[in-house]
Order: sequence, then C-alpha cells, then structure tokens
Amino acid sequence: MITYILESLAFQLVFLLAYDLFLKKETFFQWNRVYLLGTFALSILLPWVKIEALQASMPQELGGVTIFLTQLDGVVLGPRAEEISFLANIPWPYWVLGAGSVLASIWFAYKLIQIRQLRNKGSVYHYQEFTKVTVPKSTSAFSFFRNIFMGEEIQKDKEANILAHELVHVKQWHTLDLLFFELARIVFWFSPLAYIYQNRVAELHEFIADEKAVKHNKAAHFEMLLSEAFHTQNISFVNQFFNRSLIKKRIVMLQKNKSKAVWQLKYVLLLPLVLGMLVYTSCETNKEDNGLESVEGVSLAVANEIPFGAIDEVPVFPGCEDADDKRACFQEKMQAHIRKNFHYPEAAQEQGIQGRVSAIFRINPEGSIVDIKMRGPHELLEKETERILSKLPRMQPGKHEGEVVNVPFSIPITFRLQGNDEQEVSKQRGERLGVPFANVDEVPVFPGCEDAEDKRACFNEQIVKHIKKHFNYPKKAQDLGVQGRVSVIFVIGKDGIITDIGKRGPHELLENEAVRIIERLPKMQPGKHEGKEVKVPFSIPITFRLKKQPEDTTVNGLKDYMLVSASIMEKQGKMFYEGTVTDKESLGLAGVTISIEGESSGVVSDFNGVFSIEVDKGDVVKFQYVGLPDKRVEVSN
Repeated sequence: MITYILESLAFQLVFLLAYDLFLKKETFFQWNRVYLLGTFALSILLPWVKIEALQASMPQELGGVTIFLTQLDGVVLGPRAEEISFLANIPWPYWVLGAGSVLASIWFAYKLIQIRQLRNKGSVYHYQEFTKVTVPKSTSAFSFFRNIFMGEEIQKDKEANILAHELVHVKQWHTLDLLFFELARIVFWFSPLAYIYQNRVAELHEFIADEKAVKHNKAAHFEMLLSEAFHTQNISFVNQFFNRSLIKKRIVMLQKNKSKAVWQLKYVLLLPLVLGMLVYTSCETNKEDNGLESVEGVSLAVANEIPFGAIDEVPVFPGCEDADDKRACFQEKMQAHIRKNFHYPEAAQEQGIQGRVSAIFRINPEGSIVDIKMRGPHELLEKETERILSKLPRMQPGKHEGEVVNVPFSIPITFRLQGNDEQEVSKQRGERLGVPFANVDEVPVFPGCEDAEDKRACFNEQIVKHIKKHFNYPKKAQDLGVQGRVSVIFVIGKDGIITDIGKRGPHELLENEAVRIIERLPKMQPGKHEGKEVKVPFSIPITFRLKKQPEDTTVNGLKDYMLVSASIMEKQGKMFYEGTVTDKESLGLAGVTISIEGESSGVVSDFNGVFSIEVDKGDVVKFQYVGLPDKRVEVSN
C-alpha cells in the first residue's frame, strides 16, 4: 500500500508539472479541465496496471502426467501460532492514514452543514434553471449544484452579471469536479498535490464562466471585481464569484487572446507520459534474468555455481583426500557428521515437535560453508539443523572444468520422537493413502471418461484440462515476482471425493492457488483393486511462470534436468540405492518416479526429493518426472 501511494503521488507530480509548464497559460479551458480530471484518475489507476500480468503463462509442464507408483510423504507442520485479532495485524502506518481520513471526512461533513445552514437562513427562490438563495447580511456569491447563493448586500446593478457567471457553473456541473477532489483529499489528506489539483480546477471553472458570461463590456466586469469588498466563505468545493486570489488571474485571462489551435498538440505530451508510467509500473517487479532468483529467502542460483550432482570434482571432505570415490565419501562423512553432532532440542521434545527439515547450503571457493537456508516444521528444529551444519569443517573446494566454483548441497534432516518407528509410519501412511495409481486394477473414472477405451490416459488428459481451465495466477504473487513449481498430491477416496491434498512450493500464495484448483475437481467413480473400492493417490506438479520460456527451461531460463545424488546402502542383507533427486536449481523434486528398468514396481521421491529403492548389482534405476528428460543410473559396487 505504501508503494502504491508513493507511485500515485509521483505520477500526480509529473502530471501537474506538465500542466503548469505547457498547458496552464493556454485558453483551452475545457481541454485543461479534462486533462486535470483525467490525469488525477490515471495517477490512481496506473500503479495497479501491470503489463507483466499479460505475460503470465499457463503451466508449461502440463503436457503429460507422470504415473506415480507409490505415495508421497506428507508435510509435517509445527504447532499453529496463536491467532491474533484482525485489528492487531494492521500496521501502524495504516492507522495513521485511517485516522487522517476520518478527520478529513468530519471536516467535509462540517462544510456541508455550513452550506445547509446558509440555505436555511436565506430566502429561497426557484427558477427553471437554478435556485437562488439570498443570504442575509452577506456579500458572498457562490454556487453549489443548482443553488446560487447571493449575499443580500450585493449591489442590485451587479447581480445580473454575477448570476450569469454562476449559472455557467451550474450548467456545466462544476460542483462535481470540486467534490471529486474533495473526496480525493479525504484519501490523500497528507498530500498537498490533491489540494493543488483542486485549486487548478477551481481556477479553470472561473476562466470558463468568465469566458461564457462576459461577452461584452469587459471593462465593467473588471471594475466590479476590483471594487468589491470581498468576504468569502471558507468552503473549498463551491464556485465562489468573489475570490481575492483569482481576481488578477481572471482579469489576465479575459484580456488574453485565444490560443492558436495548433497548440492543442501539446496534449499529445500526455501519451509518452502515460506510456512511461505504464512501463515503470509493469517492470518494477520484473527482475532481470541474470541467473539470480530467490524463493522465500532461499537463494537458488549464484554466479559460477555448479550443482553437486553435475560438478567434475566435488568438494573434498576432511578424511576423503585418498578415497577412490570422493563423492560417496563426502556423503558418508556428511551423514556421520550429522549423527555425531545431532541433538534433539529438549523444548521440541516436550512440545512433541517432530518432522523433516530441508536444508540447503553452499561450499564456496574457499571451502567454507555459507548461505545456510532451511525449511522445517518448527523454528526449534530449524535452529538445531543450522547449528549442526555450521559446525561442518572447512573443505577443499569443488572444481568444474578446471575452475574453483560454488557448490550447492541440500540434505534433509529428520527429527523423529521415540516410538515413531519409520517403517510403521510408512506402513500407516500407505494404508491411509491406498493403492498407487499405477498399480490399481481399475483407475478412478473422471467424469466424461466412462466410455473411453483407455481410462487411465483419459484421466490424465482431463486432469490437465481441469488445471488449465481453472488456473489463475494470483495477482499478489505476480506483484511480488513469485514463481516456481508446486508439487501437489491428493487422494481419490472410496467415495470418489478428493481428500488429503498435500502441497509443496516456493511460496504460500502459489501453494494456495494449487490447492484451490485441486479442490474444484469433480466427484469421480472410485478406483478398484482386487474387486474392492480403494483409495488412490495421485500427484502432479503445477508450474507458475511470469514470462514465456521454452518448455525445458527452469524459472531462471536455464535448461532443466534431474540431478541424482545417491549411494548404495546395505541394510539387513539387502542393497538399497538411497539419496536425493533435484532439479537444475538444486531444489528437491517431489513425485519423481523411481523404478528398476524392466520391472513394474517402484517408489516415488518425497517432497524433499529423498528416495530409497531396493536394488541388485547391475540394475538400471530409471528416474521419470513431468517436463524433464528421463535419467538412468546403473547400479555398481
């Protein structure tokens, strides 16, 4: 709101300067009147006009739907903060603005009462075109809508000229112009520009009325203006005949020759002014595509940065200098460091807080750990994660193509209270979510797919159409420059109703919009497995982009692909391939289908991109995700 006010005031100042420098001295009074009214309205509307909104494109990654083989992890949230009253959430600057507007409204009402009192005191005479109010013991003369107020002490020989003058105000509805700015002064009570605008319009009203009413005998009109003892009412939105500050200007304008028609071209100046303002308002939130992007405080890209999964020579963790596989050694040492320094905060245990904290940090060209960012269910767990990572030792920096570079690395740290066995939790989660979409015998039937030969493909097509139909880029997100991918998972219940919607994205605004879209999905025929109606989980990513880009690029314009950072683990005599799958921007990819090539079963990465799949030596692990090229990794010792 503060930004909007400042922009509006800046535009008003530019328009007023253009008026005073180029238009004020011309005799195009009606054109000037339109200019002042129009530019003030434009100054209020232009800050809201964003050409960038026209560039917001539909999701680029809805060309197909990945078939997910199993369910995703839900997002564990910390205790909800105590709700604060609406009034307590209002910032103090808004209180000041509101208080000023209330006082300005009271003053406006008082001036209306003044006019009403004058009408009640005076003698009222009704005519066809106006109503004359004779005010006792007064030399004032002004008009307000159809009412022309005349002081009783005004000389009768001058009354006809004054009436003719004020009647122009009445016929041209000048009172509406002044009331418009009077209301503007209530909102912009703190700005002198609204008062200046009103003053300029009041001047024009007098020039217009003088031009229309004084066709002959201008000298007598000048004499009348200069001879009166002026006692005017202090009301800003009435057209006063006797106004000391305008006498000289009115006389000058009456004597001035008509401006040449060619000077009307000066109004063309308004076009570049408005165009410049549109460019400013449209581009103020449009960040340059310089490889830098920030989402909820997490910097996603810096100069000369290569993701851990793609770098030629990974940073060397102390103790891994002589290791054959420094990448695997790095990960093992990292896990050992976390286990060694891990400490569950007592306050978190007492409050029953648990869950996964996703952490991102960088190993800079000096080998130091910098820019630690994290996102977790509670501040207590996030602080402990930061403490653990801040104790990481200095390393030998990573290299790519012979140059020392920044290396981003992400790792999830799970805090789990005693008694919450991971396998049991996973089992309960599986029972809750039901049979995976790829494995269910009969997929849920989307309305309109009842007669389709391939109901699975029809389901995918209808989901994509539904998202495109109901997609609406949040205006506030556009203003903030927020964009990115939102991973959404939901369950189609045994009754065909959508439930358990989970989401993970770069900003709450985009997450809420994704949930709104999914909530509008229609009721379906439920899926069936082994002859019984079952719950069926389904997941799809929705990407919000602020400008058009090729389908295979990230929000930063770089070609996107999957990075796999994983290693072989042995548990209870079985081999598991475990790690994290991320995109080009080092963000965990949720919902990546991970399977053994040639087999029908598999797993899917969680919201942090973490996965674990049982493998045998020689297996080829395939990674699939909507909008990204498939990736294959051969398992070896």
